[in-house]
Amino acid sequence: MKLRIGDKVRFLNEVGEGTVSRIKDKTSVFVEMEDGFEIPFQESQLVPIHTELIVDKDTENMEMDPEAQIYEALYLILEPDHELPQLMSDYRIYLFNASAYHVLYTYSVRDETHYQTVKHGEAGPFQKVALKTIKPDFLENYQYHSIQTLFFKNTFYKSQEPVSQRIQITKSILQQSYKITHPEFDRQVYAFLLKEDFANIEQVHHEITREDIERLRSVKEFGSRQKESKSNKAYLKSLEKEVDLHIEELVDSVKGLSNHEMLSIQLERFEKELDAAIENHLKKITFIHGVGNGRLKFEIQRILKNTKGITYQDASFKEYGFGATQVNIN
Repeated sequence: MKLRIGDKVRFLNEVGEGTVSRIKDKTSVFVEMEDGFEIPFQESQLVPIHTELIVDKDTENMEMDPEAQIYEALYLILEPDHELPQLMSDYRIYLFNASAYHVLYTYSVRDETHYQTVKHGEAGPFQKVALKTIKPDFLENYQYHSIQTLFFKNTFYKSQEPVSQRIQITKSILQQSYKITHPEFDRQVYAFLLKEDFANIEQVHHEITREDIERLRSVKEFGSRQKESKSNKAYLKSLEKEVDLHIEELVDSVKGLSNHEMLSIQLERFEKELDAAIENHLKKITFIHGVGNGRLKFEIQRILKNTKGITYQDASFKEYGFGATQVNIN
């Protein structure tokens, strides 16, 4: 079975694990270790773990073959835990990425009035991601399932429009739907198509209109109305802070620094700024860590999970995309 970028692997002849970071040649790949170092390995020396490939397992690495033609699509999948309805007790919900793109996703559900995020993250090319295991009654309380996605590759690629889909799923809807069989699932599943036809891209050009200009003027006028005094706004602003953890902002030069050393510098600044924010009774501090391979964000959230007196969340997507974490200090 061919390995792909993003696959997690275990070493056959020694203890340890890593992630395939890039392809070296037809028989070997580079594996990124936990400390950030890349080491070349023969594919025969590696065993895939936590990797659930979609499509044909003999397909060559799509990232390395831009001429490859294959039907690509993105699905939301419900897999029951038993074939017989009377014996079925759970559904498992998956994001099914049958494409050569990396997918940044957010999965949310809605009750009568509000959405709440269930899971967010990244699905690699030709992978499925388990989003949630639910009881059938869950579908009556949360009928609407929202998926928002962005698409990218680590090589040259055709730009894809983001997806924002809201799907209604209830017991009655499932009863009227057909189940399909796929070799990557143990049982027949319900499949909801989110996106297809990755090859043909419709170019969308936006032009500003007179209505847009008037709308912008009204926003500017609205923003100029001061409901709070300037001194009060300044005080509230003083209780917030933004910290950029990109390594270029922390050192004069990265020359000679290993990945592990750069990560250590970033985490040291993070902990220092967090401790100072708590000590100085700030209300909010936003850490800009970027997307990258996700290691810095993972380490930040690991520390935050064990920090008392705070809560944290993804910072405003409008301002930072997926590249920042907001810490609220109680």
